[in-house]
Amino acid sequence: MSSYSRGMRLDEIDLSDVEGFWTLPMPEREAAFATLRREDPLRFFEEHDIEFLPAGPGYWAVTRHADVIEASRHPEWFCSGRGTNIPDLPPEFSEFFGSMIGMDDPRHARLRKIVSAGFTPRMMKNLEAHVEDTAASIIDNVAGLGGCDFVSEVASRLPLVIICELMGIDPDLHDEVFRLSNIVLSQGDPEYFTEGEDPLGAFLAAGAGLAEVMNQTAEARRGGDGEDLTTTLVNAEVDGERLSPEELASFFVLLCVAGNETTRNAITWGLDFLTHNPDQRDRWLADIDGVTPTAVDEIVRMASPVIHFRRTVTTDGVRLGDREFRAGDKVVLWYNSANRDEDVFDDSDGFDVTRDPNPHLGFGGPGPHFCMGAHLARREVSVLFRHLLQRLPDIHATAEPDRLRSSFVNGVKHLQCAYTPA
Repeated sequence: MSSYSRGMRLDEIDLSDVEGFWTLPMPEREAAFATLRREDPLRFFEEHDIEFLPAGPGYWAVTRHADVIEASRHPEWFCSGRGTNIPDLPPEFSEFFGSMIGMDDPRHARLRKIVSAGFTPRMMKNLEAHVEDTAASIIDNVAGLGGCDFVSEVASRLPLVIICELMGIDPDLHDEVFRLSNIVLSQGDPEYFTEGEDPLGAFLAAGAGLAEVMNQTAEARRGGDGEDLTTTLVNAEVDGERLSPEELASFFVLLCVAGNETTRNAITWGLDFLTHNPDQRDRWLADIDGVTPTAVDEIVRMASPVIHFRRTVTTDGVRLGDREFRAGDKVVLWYNSANRDEDVFDDSDGFDVTRDPNPHLGFGGPGPHFCMGAHLARREVSVLFRHLLQRLPDIHATAEPDRLRSSFVNGVKHLQCAYTPA
């Protein structure tokens, strides 16, 4: 029995312990964050050695909603360009796998402006119609089965197809994109590697594989007049600038991991929440159109698909709460903790599909790095659950989620479900 299972004192909590802390049952994990918010909301943690990097200098854990908001609003003091993961990775490594997430202005603003120019109202309208068609097709494929692995057969299918369609990826490559993006976000989870395989090598190879998919697609679209985002980005100029091939490949990797994995995990956790809260399922079923907007935000709040991002202090004397930092200090914004902050959310551990207001940080805090795909993600979750509740109203999980071993993504690898065949 680990020390965690006895109920954690403050000095027993170790957010760097992936094997111990991050494999705890969810209630125990969230109880530990409640202890941090209450007793030491800006606590310092040592870093551990990982397989391919020595331990770094440690970091400050930001666990309260107000402090995460404050840091997010001031990128001039809490920057992203020195890394958004806790370990200090090589800059080119962080940039390739993080794209805009790992940049500061003015470069961040330039790249975001170019990419945003591709998200035209016409493209978004066409994409939203495709979300409806794709969601209906996904439910068609499983409706008669009476049960399935909800992750692989339902939750993963919608965001994967939509992102690949958005970028104009050949349908024959969709499953490969899914496999490679799983490896990129696996954080060493053994399910995604063969015995004896080097996780770092597999991670780099997966990133290179996604880049190659994008490079081939971009080359085929160059000079064309298609309506997919890749065609727009390889041919259009904004203020005389275009994305370089490296920037385009990096942006695609970001879409695969941020737009695919996070939406898929929100959908999966949504089914788990409904299974454990049948009264909330009934409330949603009673008014699907009226409740869906608030229900989706409540799923994102409770799931917090991205658990944290790191920032680095840029100058001495910066303060959060009663803590003063020095230049170079790492601070880690724990969105999962901010989204359960008792000072902001009544019954913060409770799942309430009608919660309003709901100032969650499931798409990041305010500021330049707020998720540019938030609208599309909400749309995907809304449409899929509307189809699920209308066609398979008794769908429920039959086992606990098989969780990804990760402190970065609140991932679910498998979730078995059952329902009356339709």
